[in-house]
Amino acid sequence: MGWLLFITMAVILGVFVAPRARLRYVLSRAFPLNYSKILRKNLPAYKHMPTDLQMQLKRRIRQFLYQKTFVGCDGLDITDEIRVTIAGKACLLLLNRASEVYPQLTHVLVYPSAFVPPRKEMHADGVVTHTNQGLSGESWSDGRVILAWDQAAHNAATEARGQDVVLHEFAHQLDSETGSTNGAPALPTAAAYQAWSQVMTAEFNRLQQALSVHHHVHDQHWQPYPEVIDPYGATNPAEFFAVTTEAFFKKSAALAAHHPALFAQLKSYYCVDPREWV
Repeated sequence: MGWLLFITMAVILGVFVAPRARLRYVLSRAFPLNYSKILRKNLPAYKHMPTDLQMQLKRRIRQFLYQKTFVGCDGLDITDEIRVTIAGKACLLLLNRASEVYPQLTHVLVYPSAFVPPRKEMHADGVVTHTNQGLSGESWSDGRVILAWDQAAHNAATEARGQDVVLHEFAHQLDSETGSTNGAPALPTAAAYQAWSQVMTAEFNRLQQALSVHHHVHDQHWQPYPEVIDPYGATNPAEFFAVTTEAFFKKSAALAAHHPALFAQLKSYYCVDPREWV
């Protein structure tokens, strides 16, 4: 009986107590100087953040790097720059929020550039076709995020377009924490869900209608919708949440000007105002 109790206590210590103690130790250590240099280089907003947000971000990054496994694909060597850049962008979405650090996520797979996952499509007539489409990112509910490093890294092309594949895919991770990736992340109250649904549905429909009009007009010079929200957001509500998250952090002033109700919902959810970091 004594041995059974000893084994039970050892299991409890090994499963619950030891990991928490190790995490506390990791978080208590000084943030490496080279990590800070990477953040200043690859997260332009970082150096404009107030000190308390910088400290929050660094703490979240340390936890992310401790808990998540990075895997290099197609011969890519995982460096500190890759790990810290991706962790930093992912943890931007967690500032000022009482949330875990992506509890369902275990692995981040990183390719050097666009990757081509195999796809099978079953048609109505029973014919199966194989498609090959180059992707810059994917988010899965089985604990994986997959990214192309040349798109995840800070570069002029994506910066000019206001796009960020890391923000996009990790918005999907937040969305999926409710058990369904449907464009509505975890919210505190029923009233919050109602307000979210009203605003997001109206804006989603507005985007779809604008793109439909543009398609029928066939005028390549006519822009019916402000170039703030990526048209890919019209695909479905989950993609709409992901691309508006990108716009919130990368085009915050324009989003607030053209879509004030949408900006207000995202500001309430993310608990920060990126306009202050410009």
